[in-house]
Amino acid sequence: MFTREDVTDEQRLLAQTAAEFMRLEVLPVEARLFAHDWALVRTLLEKAGTLDLLGVEVPEAFGGMALDKVSVALVAEQIAVHPSFSAALGVHSAIGTLPLVYFGTEEQKARYLPRMVRGELIGAYALTEPGSGSDARAVKTTATLSDDGRHYLLNGEKMWISNGGFADIFTIFAKVNGEQFTAFIVERAMGVVSGPEEKKLGLDGTSTTALRLDEVRVPVENVLGTVGEGHKVAFNVLNLGRVKLGARNMTSAREALRHAARYATDRRQFGQPIGEFGLIQEKLADMAIRCFVGDAVVFRTLGNIDEALSSVGHDDHAQALRAIEAFAAECSIVKVYTSEALAFIADEALQVFGGNGFSREFPVERIYRDARITRIYEGTNEINRLVIATRLLKRSQLEPNAPERLTLDPDGALSGERRALEVARGSTLALFRTAECAFGERLRDQQEVLARLANLAIDVYGMESALGRAVRVSSTRDSRAPVMAAMVEVHVAEALPRMVAAAAAIAARLAPAHAAAAESVVDALRAAAVGVDTIERRRSIARATLARGGDIG
Repeated sequence: MFTREDVTDEQRLLAQTAAEFMRLEVLPVEARLFAHDWALVRTLLEKAGTLDLLGVEVPEAFGGMALDKVSVALVAEQIAVHPSFSAALGVHSAIGTLPLVYFGTEEQKARYLPRMVRGELIGAYALTEPGSGSDARAVKTTATLSDDGRHYLLNGEKMWISNGGFADIFTIFAKVNGEQFTAFIVERAMGVVSGPEEKKLGLDGTSTTALRLDEVRVPVENVLGTVGEGHKVAFNVLNLGRVKLGARNMTSAREALRHAARYATDRRQFGQPIGEFGLIQEKLADMAIRCFVGDAVVFRTLGNIDEALSSVGHDDHAQALRAIEAFAAECSIVKVYTSEALAFIADEALQVFGGNGFSREFPVERIYRDARITRIYEGTNEINRLVIATRLLKRSQLEPNAPERLTLDPDGALSGERRALEVARGSTLALFRTAECAFGERLRDQQEVLARLANLAIDVYGMESALGRAVRVSSTRDSRAPVMAAMVEVHVAEALPRMVAAAAAIAARLAPAHAAAAESVVDALRAAAVGVDTIERRRSIARATLARGGDIG
């Protein structure tokens, strides 16, 4: 199982380049970003281009680096120390550029990609409309072929477009003849008009606008992919973004934890640091556990995707997309888990700061606001839960791709957690099959059941990923091994009751003929409980977190 400990020195060096860029170029001018100095954003993006940070996923033939997904995520997590700038760069280098990488013709790539890699052209992605969000195919924007057959005339409105105020080139989705959902490469000079900047809850240092399309003339050679197959562009590009979003989410989560740990050390009440109080320690421990599990989930998934891509030729983009699509459920698990972990951590960090957390003079207030969008974009968490469940139901065996089998001495460390995991995995598999048998085709209409099945899968994947990393570290002399083991113990101990509740809700929904099978799963999950003093474990985790200034590794 791939973990952060498997990252190479070369990959760390690339991440360090991104970290230095943020420290020296971006963070010193963040006040101007929040003042909407878009000319400065463009300048910073060009500087990022000179450091090869904009073309990490672009083929070398077009000026990029064609890096593995782990390296791409390591860059993303360093850029994410400033979420607003991270959004601008991420939109440009991911959903702004990757549609061309994977679906563009050689002529389209040669025309646009080198300039996008250098930051001379800034990209954006325009799918959402006032009446079309999660239901992407419900777009109303039309594309009508001109009388001479040389252009498509685009008419409609897009909204929530990141980089909308200053981007030069857009991937825009419209319906040809009002029916055929299609992607287009559209230059601003073709007639795209930006609306005013949205006044947002968070990410207020990034440009977000509507786009107005009024008889925008797009050459027929700027169709991206095939007419009528825009859904392939839209869904694959969003899937590519979810696992990288997980890396960015965990950067914000770790920042919030660091701020909370340092504040808990410095802030004194009743004659002692608040970090010595049990309820503050409990918060810090819970935050640390979620950071640890989220990190394990992200790097495990990245490693699996890179392994699958290792047998795909560099220029075989169709096969690469198929390889990545096979991990759609895991990418959605990453998105859901990390965004909800970030929401919890940001909220608890603000609580540690008390009244000061509510003030903009302290750092966690902005983290709290910026975190909220992560449960909405790249597909809402509700949509992603449906993706998880339906994708797993389509697999012949409801197991993660290339499932890792942890080898643990049954009498060794974390052996109880290993046995609990085996029960949890088998129980989840049984519930998927029981629900499918009970509802048949009607299961797709049982969204509440599907969401609970997804939650079971998320818990199993999180337990297994965290356990895998802890076992890996325990085989070394790493001083973090004991605290990692304690985090796994608490996480497993508290994941099982969640799974019991989800399984019981599914069982109660089934007809008597199937309920008995589901109820036996509930009993098995209850019996798998591991007796752990979670209060004492949390205290040890909090002490280690405070000692490290919130940096748990």
